[in-house]
Amino acid sequence: MQALQIFLQNWIYLIGAMAIFGIGLYITLTNENIFKIIVGLDIIESGTNLFMTAIAWHPKAVMPIYTATNQLVVNGKVVSADPLPQSLVLTAIVIGLGTTALALTIAVKIFEKYGTLDVRKIKEAKR
Repeated sequence: MQALQIFLQNWIYLIGAMAIFGIGLYITLTNENIFKIIVGLDIIESGTNLFMTAIAWHPKAVMPIYTATNQLVVNGKVVSADPLPQSLVLTAIVIGLGTTALALTIAVKIFEKYGTLDVRKIKEAKR
């Protein structure tokens, strides 16, 4: 029941996250340019991070280390924000930055070797 309540409160963020993920997936699957594929993967990562953040967010939840008078109390317990999804998203951002840098470095090396970033032309040049 609580998951349904969180979904109803965060529906705009969840739908936005799914839309961003879908746009990134479309860009990744329809382009032949390696740089555009990398950008599509970054957009997918952003959609995933927004989705994880939206699932963990509650409008009246307090920080786990903060006590205030305006708290959300459910069944006699104070609802606090879960720090685990926040830390996972932060870690995913850092890992995404590293993998993007690596992918762009590989793309530069491919361009230096083949003179293009078009996947079809690279396949033809390898034959």
